[in-house]
Amino acid sequence: MSLDFILQKPTLSKDDLIFLLQTKGKEEQTLFDFSGKIKQQHVGNIVYLRGLIEYSNNCRKNCYYCGIRRSNNLLQRYCLTEDEVLQTVQFAYHHGYGSIAIQSGELSSRTFINQIDRILKESKRLTNGEIGITLSCGEQSEETYRRWFESGADRYLLRIETSSEELFLKLHPQDKLHRFANRLNALEALKKIGYQVGTGVMIGLPFQTTEHLADDLLFMKTFDIDMCGMGPYIEHRDTPLYAYKDQLLPLKERLNLSFKMIALLRIMMHNINIAATTALQAIEKNARERAIQIGANVLMPNITPGQYQDNYFLYDNKPLSESRPQDELHYLEQRLKTIGHEIGYFRQGNSLNFYLKKSFPLNQK
Repeated sequence: MSLDFILQKPTLSKDDLIFLLQTKGKEEQTLFDFSGKIKQQHVGNIVYLRGLIEYSNNCRKNCYYCGIRRSNNLLQRYCLTEDEVLQTVQFAYHHGYGSIAIQSGELSSRTFINQIDRILKESKRLTNGEIGITLSCGEQSEETYRRWFESGADRYLLRIETSSEELFLKLHPQDKLHRFANRLNALEALKKIGYQVGTGVMIGLPFQTTEHLADDLLFMKTFDIDMCGMGPYIEHRDTPLYAYKDQLLPLKERLNLSFKMIALLRIMMHNINIAATTALQAIEKNARERAIQIGANVLMPNITPGQYQDNYFLYDNKPLSESRPQDELHYLEQRLKTIGHEIGYFRQGNSLNFYLKKSFPLNQK
């Protein structure tokens, strides 16, 4: 069966995906060219911004892969003040970021829930309701999700990490805080409430197979996600999973596999938002631009106050910028111009997929 024949099929099977994930050389480039055309046809050459605010590295979870896991005592813990967050939101708003993304280690205390709630309300007030807000604060109760949604959160990113329960169990402690069913239930709750729902997986994990990755793509298609943030697994030396570092694919192969996952997801889901994640850039300087050319349409520049960025290390070799955020934005704009793309300043960049299935008018202001 030829590559061209497979790419023209209306629906890709698991066997098709496995075959496409294993392409190399000219066939791989054909895949990337095809996904790039799909992307241009459906979401164009506008790249939407999510100003990333890493709110806190405190976390109640103890995931085996994550540098901010609860048991990592080598980490200096921090939490931004509400004023620091709101000043950063105002910076984003005045510099044309249509949206922000507030990311945090997972906490479920009343104090944390109330803090996020106040930040949401005040962020909307300070920006006349114009700034889009994505939250990525882990598993919460349906009540909390609903409260945050009503206070102004538009989107929620909750990575499934892997759609394989068997693999999920190898990445987490076996206790009530780390159950695969909890993750699925949380995603269902977010969808029911009305969020634009995002998820994602790590690519190149220990114990992971090509079959797992094909299933991940099918999971995202079946769940009908609105946005995706996925990228290569990069090990962190202060985590249990680091013991398996010698069994991992080389970083370049993990990067290339990530590109193929992005390309295939764009082919399968034409209208969703796909982020070119920071983890790509940790392996290759220009990897985000490559991801955009083959299917991604969202960038998440880190606008966390600089004194905190050193302490939000989910993985080793996280890229840090020594430039001011406004200078970094100008650099990014120039880089995108070289590949025929432009930033959608002052536009929220909401998921077209979300609005199409809801039959709502698309708000892309």
